Amino acid sequence: MNTVSPTGTQIHLQRGDVTAQIAQVGGSLRSLRIGGVDLVPPYPEDQPTPSCSGVVLVPWPNRVRDGRWDDEGTIRQLSISEPKYGNASHGLLRFTAYEVQQTDDAVILRAAVVPQTGYPYLLDTSVSYDLDEHGVEVTHTITNRSATPAPVALGTHPFVMIGDVDTHDLVLRVPARTQFDTDERMLPTGSRPADTALRDGIRLGDVTLDTGFTDLDRDADGRVRHTLTAPDGRTLTLWQGEGFDYAQVFTTTNYPGQALAVAIEPMTAPADALNSGLGIRRLAPGETWTLHWGIQLG
Repeated sequence: MNTVSPTGTQIHLQRGDVTAQIAQVGGSLRSLRIGGVDLVPPYPEDQPTPSCSGVVLVPWPNRVRDGRWDDEGTIRQLSISEPKYGNASHGLLRFTAYEVQQTDDAVILRAAVVPQTGYPYLLDTSVSYDLDEHGVEVTHTITNRSATPAPVALGTHPFVMIGDVDTHDLVLRVPARTQFDTDERMLPTGSRPADTALRDGIRLGDVTLDTGFTDLDRDADGRVRHTLTAPDGRTLTLWQGEGFDYAQVFTTTNYPGQALAVAIEPMTAPADALNSGLGIRRLAPGETWTLHWGIQLG
């Protein structure tokens, strides 16, 4: 049964002992459970999405400095959606109620980015969540419906956990060779070799992160695999497919009901990419870009 909350209609999916809940607003992954083990930290039904949990970030992830960017010689001004730091943050669909097409174990949500102040392009977007016996696979599409090429990037903001294991005790591994340095507004100032402790595995209780990464190692199947490992050996894997060449890892003590929460965010571009051009793809009129990521428990 689907219900309505501040995050819109809640879509419930099930395949065997894998269940998920998708929120209509933001097209977000609200919960994922395998064999009764929560892999996404829950939050109250009567509250809006905390810390962008599970939300699709399009047509850019992360931040745009001062909301201003240079669109091939034309300066555009986006609305400031992060007043604390004076930036435009996390795209234009965070608070959009997507159109929903559902089956028992899959759902497709669709939303348009319409021309508006600071972003004069028309995009059709979709996100689908498909359950399998191992977890969930997520597919994003972006289609340019404008008459001219459109600069686009995409990210997503899933928080992850392993059941009742204290997140402080989870060991995080990020297979990245480069990480970004940031200023007091969380905007990139440069890059440097990634901390080897993160490549080897670091206890989350020993680190505070809001850090972007790139130069990601891919396995033979083309996927990047980030892992969280519990003291009992259970391992959550968040994988990201071709096109997701960046990742952001964010820890917070402000997630409801959690002493510590961690988001591992697949991204096609880093912070302030509309200005740097890093990872930005200019879609031709009518062109579609398809991207994949997912979560598994082993």
